[in-house]
Amino acid sequence: MIASRRTLLAGLAALPLAAVPRFARAQEPGAAAEAALDAAFAEGPPGLAAAIVTRDGVTWSGVRGVRRAGHEAKATLEDRWHLGSNTKAMTAAVFGRLVDQGRARWDMPLAEALPGLTMDTAWAGATLDQLMRHRAGLLDAGLLDQAWLIGAHADQRPLPEQRAAFAARALASPPAGPVGQFSYGNGNYIVLGAAIEALTGQAWEAAMEAELYAPLGLDSAGFGAPRGEAPWGHRGGVGIDPTGFADNPRALGPAGTAHMSLSDYSRFVSAMMGGAPGWLGDETRRRLLTPAAGSPPAYAAGWGVGSAPWAGVGGPGPTISHNGSNTMWFATVLAAPERGLGFIALSNDGAAGQRACQTLVRRLAEAATAA
Repeated sequence: MIASRRTLLAGLAALPLAAVPRFARAQEPGAAAEAALDAAFAEGPPGLAAAIVTRDGVTWSGVRGVRRAGHEAKATLEDRWHLGSNTKAMTAAVFGRLVDQGRARWDMPLAEALPGLTMDTAWAGATLDQLMRHRAGLLDAGLLDQAWLIGAHADQRPLPEQRAAFAARALASPPAGPVGQFSYGNGNYIVLGAAIEALTGQAWEAAMEAELYAPLGLDSAGFGAPRGEAPWGHRGGVGIDPTGFADNPRALGPAGTAHMSLSDYSRFVSAMMGGAPGWLGDETRRRLLTPAAGSPPAYAAGWGVGSAPWAGVGGPGPTISHNGSNTMWFATVLAAPERGLGFIALSNDGAAGQRACQTLVRRLAEAATAA
């Protein structure tokens, strides 16, 4: 159920406008955005929602389709959508809040953050910052296999115990990959979540509520496949009942189980562009969006970092982007922090949603930045 590395890494590079034909340049931005949404919806997902966001909030949003294939209930702008690996930037932001509060440090060693664990001595120099940037040498291979997924779904222990057990297993052996070299993996963020739990004395879910959901007013936010009056995720065009196996195990939460409405996710993206002064210190926010030095790709703390001609103030500037999917939903975001402009697309389908969301974000950027 974990999305492929290729699927998620596809969002780490800047989404180049040159790759998309000039789209509806003569139209007003709102009309062009609506046309872009219609065109992307034709890619076939059951539901699709999108927004253009600035530091001041949403300037345009739209939704198409249904909550569940074969059913009449329409998707709405108030619906909740699963964000998959776009949760990682939120987990990193929670850690940033702990740094601002003096409860953590960027260079905090794993051994200091997780004092109750016995770990291989080769991890002595590894830091939480390296985990956030997927450069600690921790690989998913051998850790997040089918046996772990099945066992974690059935595990009834409190989630902090499950994550601490995962961290103990992950760190019992030397790093499987070269330290300092980028290797994207969900395990990095499960261990980071365990560290946040050790530092705060509460479950990662509670830390998310206290440090992110409540301060930003993300009232729709939760964890796992959204239930109740909400879209269902789809695989192969078939709706997946959210009361069944509709998401990854809850223990994987810090790496990818958050859900929320389009407007609430837009509020988070706006905050990461500086739209929520006081929630994160400016230095902390910049640190979260600055890629690690070293070999490519350029990856910050839950964000792929690129550049685009339209992304700066009056010229080129940096972009941040990411994809998220549990194979039944798809989420894409592209934003320009210097310019304070972002684009979001969300779908309740894995494969068709990926095609539609990535096409839509590029076309929204084209429409919004056309001269």
